[in-house]
Amino acid sequence: MPRGRAATYEDQREMILSRAAALFARRGYASASMNQVAEACGLSKASLYHYYKDKYSLLVSIAEGHVSRLQALIDDEASAHLNGEARLRHLIHRIVAEYANAQDAHRVLTEDVKFLEPEDRERVLDKERHVVAGFARAVSEMREGQPSAHLSKPLTMLLFGMINWMFTWMKPDGELDYDAMAPIVADLFLGGIAKVRLP
Repeated sequence: MPRGRAATYEDQREMILSRAAALFARRGYASASMNQVAEACGLSKASLYHYYKDKYSLLVSIAEGHVSRLQALIDDEASAHLNGEARLRHLIHRIVAEYANAQDAHRVLTEDVKFLEPEDRERVLDKERHVVAGFARAVSEMREGQPSAHLSKPLTMLLFGMINWMFTWMKPDGELDYDAMAPIVADLFLGGIAKVRLP
């Protein structure tokens, strides 16, 4: 009989993904090697291959795993029964909170998706489009009846422009953390600079 997987198998896979994401975020996917991944994980290279067959499979798992969590967040919001400003504020808070715990994976997604094979890249991009569409619906809901309602998608992309790159300038020990930044982003987006308040 084949041997079953250890109870810690999935935990070990998640640990490897986390360490690999940190390595790829720091060095870039193209520059990192499986030897370096194994070293970062405290594993032998042979042990690493027991969990992931190659560096590319790590990249796919990191990028798709991150964007799948964002997609699930959007789908979950559909059942929250919030509307208007409350809905958009809640979405902003949740996605900023998700990014706070996934800075390495997010950097890999934004910078290394170009290394994905076309089929894998398209699957990841489809999930990203699903996330953007969820936010665009919330923005559109707030602009119903306005002559410029068609601007919902560009406004959504401007919102993501604020959120997506926070990891490049926010310091872990800075005065403002991600919890503090979420309402600031919402205030700025919804009311303009004069409406921003310290949390």
